[in-house]
Amino acid sequence: MAAVTSAAVAVPSFTGLKAASKPAAVAARIPAPSSAAPRLAVRASLRDAVGAAVVATAASAALAAGNASALTVLLGSGDGGLVFEPREFSVAPGEKIEFKNNAGFPHNVVFDEDEVPPGVDAGKISMPEEDLLNAPGEVYSVTLTEKGDYKFYCAPHQGAGMVGKVTVN
Repeated sequence: MAAVTSAAVAVPSFTGLKAASKPAAVAARIPAPSSAAPRLAVRASLRDAVGAAVVATAASAALAAGNASALTVLLGSGDGGLVFEPREFSVAPGEKIEFKNNAGFPHNVVFDEDEVPPGVDAGKISMPEEDLLNAPGEVYSVTLTEKGDYKFYCAPHQGAGMVGKVTVN
């Protein structure tokens, strides 16, 4: 690492735009910093630069995730009701839908094979009926690409009215 030492520095003074005048020299002494100071400054600035890079990366990832467009549907209402919130909603083709376990679990998400657009395999977009989301915050995600109406239900609570509908338009 290069060492900084005391030195006299000549700094010309500005006297205006007179062509005939000579600038006067001014001398200044710059004290040499301790040997540890430059090294600490380099380490601190490197740490700050790495920290800034990490923050920038996280921010861009968050922005990208925000642009990924996902709709969250709660399984079970805040007061424990056996419902999907929202019960009916619309999404664009290819938009991700996250079904998030909230209350009154266990739950699952099953698409009714008779209530999906023609050509859509309800089994491929549904959770297996024996699979359940058992804890708060557990998520099942699905992306629907075919336009039309899709009806779905929670197998353990279908009889209690836990049904929903999504329109892909």
